[in-house]
Amino acid sequence: RRFESFIAVDDVTMRIKKGSIYGFLGPNGSGKSTTIRMLCGILAPTSGKGTVLGFDIAHEGEKIKQHIGYMSQKFSLYDDLTVKENLEFYAGMYNLAGASKQLRINEMLTMAGLTGRENEMTSNLSGGWKQRLALGCSILHAPSIVFLDEPTGGVDPKSRRLFWEIIYSLARNGTTILVTTHFMDEAERCDEIGFIFEGRLIASNTPAGLKQAITDTLIRIEDAQPMELLVKLEKEEGVVDAYVQGTALHILVKSDKISTFAQYTYEVISPSLEDVFVYFVKSQRKERMA
Repeated sequence: RRFESFIAVDDVTMRIKKGSIYGFLGPNGSGKSTTIRMLCGILAPTSGKGTVLGFDIAHEGEKIKQHIGYMSQKFSLYDDLTVKENLEFYAGMYNLAGASKQLRINEMLTMAGLTGRENEMTSNLSGGWKQRLALGCSILHAPSIVFLDEPTGGVDPKSRRLFWEIIYSLARNGTTILVTTHFMDEAERCDEIGFIFEGRLIASNTPAGLKQAITDTLIRIEDAQPMELLVKLEKEEGVVDAYVQGTALHILVKSDKISTFAQYTYEVISPSLEDVFVYFVKSQRKERMA
């Protein structure tokens, strides 16, 4: 997708399995939201092609919108309406009526844990309750695919856990989930993860598969002055990459050069998704500069 001379999404290719949870990760401005807008039928691609549920994203956007759910970090709720009024408003948007409408509203109230609070003003709800209500509004029409754009930002850890339990339940029942998140512990829960950087999808695999991409040895060294140690160790033979993680250094070392670090107290660690993301981003930058 181009915006004049700027390429926001550059030759992204992805295939998402039905009933799976696909984590879509990348820094701000990397192209996540633009990609989602194209998949939702809101924004036509400048070139290329794609389908969502068999519908063409360039020409059948209105049909796509009828079969998907979308929820953003802003929740898209009306604070001056009650819980039930918000659900009734969205039911009308999705053309739900009669007994099926009331059934779905009751199901969403149960899912969100808001049964008995139907008449409470939405403005009085905490972030976690609003989050679950917003999800209920977005899936009232039982969509086949739900797009969740940073849905857990700004809510407490307990609310995040409860929210993910609902996501698992949806996926078990056959709903496909695409979720963007900045939380690596949430990304670990996805069936597959795509990393997007500067408009390009630089990796897509299962969490375990992504970690296997790092074939060198990753070590961790605790130090009171990690930045000073970083400057020193970057020059050591065999260092592929080094970066600060809190009060420690994570250093990627050629496996046959690990003896270089015998003078330091280190531990060999398994790569986290954060390590993997740093690895892919730096590899991509080196590739583009070559």
